[in-house]
Amino acid sequence: MRTTVLVLTIAVSATWRASGGFAEQGAQVPWKSASEAVTWLESQARNLVRECRRALPDGRAVFPPQVGIGYEAFWLRDYAYMLEGAADAFTEEELRHCLAIFLNAQATDGTCVDCVTFDGKPIFKPGMGTMGENPVADGSQFLVDVAYHTWKRVNDRELLRKILPRLEKALTVVPRNATSGLVWIDPEKEWDRCPYGFTDTVVKKGAVLFCSLLLYQSYQQMAEMESACGYSERAIGYLEEANRLAGAIRTILWDDNTGLFLAATHQCRQPDIWGSAFAVYLGVASSDQSKKIGSYFRDHYAEIVQKGKIRHLPGGAYWEVCKASPETYQNGGYWPVPTGWFVVALAQIDPVLAEKTLLDFAEDCHQRGFVEWANGDVVRLPKYVASATAPLPGFRQLLKMRR
Repeated sequence: MRTTVLVLTIAVSATWRASGGFAEQGAQVPWKSASEAVTWLESQARNLVRECRRALPDGRAVFPPQVGIGYEAFWLRDYAYMLEGAADAFTEEELRHCLAIFLNAQATDGTCVDCVTFDGKPIFKPGMGTMGENPVADGSQFLVDVAYHTWKRVNDRELLRKILPRLEKALTVVPRNATSGLVWIDPEKEWDRCPYGFTDTVVKKGAVLFCSLLLYQSYQQMAEMESACGYSERAIGYLEEANRLAGAIRTILWDDNTGLFLAATHQCRQPDIWGSAFAVYLGVASSDQSKKIGSYFRDHYAEIVQKGKIRHLPGGAYWEVCKASPETYQNGGYWPVPTGWFVVALAQIDPVLAEKTLLDFAEDCHQRGFVEWANGDVVRLPKYVASATAPLPGFRQLLKMRR
């Protein structure tokens, strides 16, 4: 759990205005279509990126997860989601400096951080180093993601050649099952390590879905970066690894009874809403699996969606072992981060409902802000940047699917 100094709880009686203040209830939204709503969301995302910026004593910029006090460090995965959705909100100098911060924090064996404190201290485990015995299982994947989107933005091949060995080393330390290649959390230990950071309070064990999907994404990104530098054999190798991993995900983590992927193979062997949506978005799920996932989302929509935000688990379910109380945070809260993946998965079965989800999401953001998570009248952190940036790639893909 990322340490927070301040927890904000506000009532839905107040509504959020794009300018950053509160407006009267029922203020009219400034768009008439899904495409206009996405344009508005993109502008708000860029604004939040600039608002969350802080300057270090040496003048370099960092971008913590929220505007204002709360998460008092520079988180790798949150920054990755900022780049995925709004890379154009950063200057080239900021992009280079931020990448250098995370590369410099990498351990000598290749291990990557959960976050970096504002005074430069690398933190490898969530809860500012207090959760689990070993480093978080998604650090390497998000370092690759940050490097990939930085390269795509600055288009510097020499920078890429310089950092590729660091990225290759980062992927060698991802904990994996020797047979399947799936990301592995030791089930023999009480708490080996935290999984994907947006479930870091969940004590998953065995092969884990979301970190494996992130690793698949990393292999795809590495293949593209290696190819851009002329390293064709390495690129082919990463593509082969991606294909093998996708096959393992499709066979080992699929639950045909529910029509969803499982979050883990041992502890917390439960249907994963976020992970299933992400598997469709990445193209890992087979055609048949994608249809079943989309159908599940349609048929159980009211149980897993609230104002365009998405629950981690099916309605009424809670994690087998979780540090968060039921109906709160990662154990029953509704989150904006996965909404983009969700609408892409849903659109294959019900494009009208997918577009409605996007519009409901935008309207609630207009009213209550880009909250970290919500549940009914309770909202947390109304200027949480990843909530604005992470859904955007999926929303853009949905618009392309409509066209």
